[in-house]
Amino acid sequence: MGRDSQERRRRRDAEAAPARLDPEELLGDIDAWNLREDGGWLRFDARLEDGARAYLRSRAGGDILADAPGPLYAILGIGGARRAGFNAGPPQFRFNVLAPADHIGAVGLEGTARAEPVSSLQHLPHRSREALVADHLLDLRYRDRRGLPLILTRAETDASASLGALSGGLAMANLVTALDNLCMAAETLGRPAQVLAVGLEFGAEDLGTDSTGFAEGIRALMTRLSEEMRRRGLAPPVYLACAENGDHPSTPAWWELAWCPGPHRLRITAPGYMAARDGFGRLTEAGRDMLAAMDAHALRAVEQGQDWLCPLPLLAEHRGAEIRVTFRALADLVVDAADLFGAGPAAGFALTGDPAQITGVAIAPDDPQVVVLTLDRPLTGTAARLRLAIGGPSTLRDTWAAGGLHRWALPADLPLHPQGTAP
Repeated sequence: MGRDSQERRRRRDAEAAPARLDPEELLGDIDAWNLREDGGWLRFDARLEDGARAYLRSRAGGDILADAPGPLYAILGIGGARRAGFNAGPPQFRFNVLAPADHIGAVGLEGTARAEPVSSLQHLPHRSREALVADHLLDLRYRDRRGLPLILTRAETDASASLGALSGGLAMANLVTALDNLCMAAETLGRPAQVLAVGLEFGAEDLGTDSTGFAEGIRALMTRLSEEMRRRGLAPPVYLACAENGDHPSTPAWWELAWCPGPHRLRITAPGYMAARDGFGRLTEAGRDMLAAMDAHALRAVEQGQDWLCPLPLLAEHRGAEIRVTFRALADLVVDAADLFGAGPAAGFALTGDPAQITGVAIAPDDPQVVVLTLDRPLTGTAARLRLAIGGPSTLRDTWAAGGLHRWALPADLPLHPQGTAP
């Protein structure tokens, strides 16, 4: 082949080859390489965090996302005013923990306006409870050398609506819009959608009803959300909640829901007393992060086919100057000697309706899920009740631990039965 023919062939091959995509021109001044176009997406490798990873960005612009494996997941939240809090600063996994691209972030509109449908995702300037849960869950997966998926986060709250009105209110409507946004974003990414969890946070200020009505309202809320997901081809999620321990009707309602949630996968991940709060009863940043970590551990347990349950008092029986309290727990019980929350020598137990005083608390030698309380005298009447962590903390937990976290006992208010006579 002559020199002229070779030159013509080189020119022809050069003209047929795709033009080289310039990362700086298309992505800006970042450490990126291996840029290629895939439909409406730009895919590339980059060093935006520790180590090199794969990323993508819409050809039309927008935020850079992790080119992550698996479905587009969602961790959502709904509740009263306290659910609207957030910690300053972006998530640790800022390219994986995202929100719908409506410039609202992970904390929604707080009942002030109607959310708009969008099909794209964007970074978070702050960390809501949902974003913190996603961050902790990804950190657990990172430590296990498992895949790090994309997680959409959003909470919708309404301080003006009672629990009974919430199912038909603006917060619910906006959370349903978040479900639509999840489905649209997943379709744009070419992957399935899945709601991992929905956090529920309601307290005394959101009550508007008695204990039974509160529990029924929470079940109705979960039913409504599950139905909305089924309409969109989404499987019902795990529902996450923190047990209140104030002296008001929502506290026994959370106890009831812990053992009788209905057909829903509800996990009471922690008692509220374990997390620090400010003078207004709102979670501090450290407290919000602690409860989010507990939520993440509960989600990982469910993901691995395990159960999650904080020690739950079920039955209190007395005989002479002794009370036996039977718990439902996933591990042996422990009375923590450190008394981290200042519960005192009674470990958070208290008697009402009887002058007897608790003088000792110990785990039963014949059953590691029974607590034995010693009294200074036998009970004198039939009106006595036993309370645990009502209005204060407890030092009772099981043996599960992770990085300083423990599963502390849930609050309860139990009738006292003569031993052997409980229904």
